[in-house]
Amino acid sequence: MKTVINKWKLPAVMLGPFLILIFLFFFVPVILTGILAFTNMDSAMNWEFNRLLNFEKLFSDPDISLILRNTLLYVLFTLCINVFFGLTLALLTTYFMKKEQFSLLFRTIWMLPRMTPPVIYALLWIWFFDPSEYGLLNGIRSLFGLPPVNIIGTEPMLIIILANGVIGASFGMIIFSSAIKSIPEDLFYAANIDGAPHWSIIKDIIMPAIRWPFMFVTLWQLLSLLTSYEYILLITNGGPLNESEVLALYSYHKAFQSFEFGYGAAISLVLVVIALVCTLILWKLFKVKDMIGPSRID
Repeated sequence: MKTVINKWKLPAVMLGPFLILIFLFFFVPVILTGILAFTNMDSAMNWEFNRLLNFEKLFSDPDISLILRNTLLYVLFTLCINVFFGLTLALLTTYFMKKEQFSLLFRTIWMLPRMTPPVIYALLWIWFFDPSEYGLLNGIRSLFGLPPVNIIGTEPMLIIILANGVIGASFGMIIFSSAIKSIPEDLFYAANIDGAPHWSIIKDIIMPAIRWPFMFVTLWQLLSLLTSYEYILLITNGGPLNESEVLALYSYHKAFQSFEFGYGAAISLVLVVIALVCTLILWKLFKVKDMIGPSRID
């Protein structure tokens, strides 16, 4: 018994504070959210269990069809930008751009929005598309005698997709760049000697070698987009008329603006279920079992 205690004494001391923090700030909120989803808690902080009434209210909500459509469009198109545009940037800066100084400078500049506070980043987008003559876009249009436009008011979903796509592509760019750099250079030398075109090298050498990073970035960005809403909140606040409202932001609005904490928790719980289903679908699409099998044999 003393041997077992001595064996786990140091790991317990080192990992104990970390595990306690994880339990208090991750598992406890998850459990509380799951409980609140089945209650009628409001601003009075008095609650009682109402079974499935919150979920019945959600599926009969007149705005839910529009919000689900917005969520689908937002996640799908932003995910494509985050993954495929990030992959394009990684290929440009690691495969096509031979000088590391230039590629490093390019990646550093592209990472600046991610290092910028979200409020500042959102304000830059608002300033660029400001409907008045003080907005950068309308200022440029006025130089050519064109009337001002209000793109944030007419195409809010386009703006939030672009805003999230630009900053999200930097994450994929860094992961894919590291993965491409880990590929043995002998493979590229052999392909060049054989006269293989760039497209063939990308398709037959690079893409098979980065299957794991590609799956990781896709899954990470999917889950992040399903649950994140800060840029939508700051740029459009879900408007106008819920045209850019997504499920995660709707949960926030119901819980912290309408003070329907139970209903907001129920929306969050539905969002978790959607995230799990999407994860399982991607797990099947990427054929993770086939990817794991050969690595174990090696």
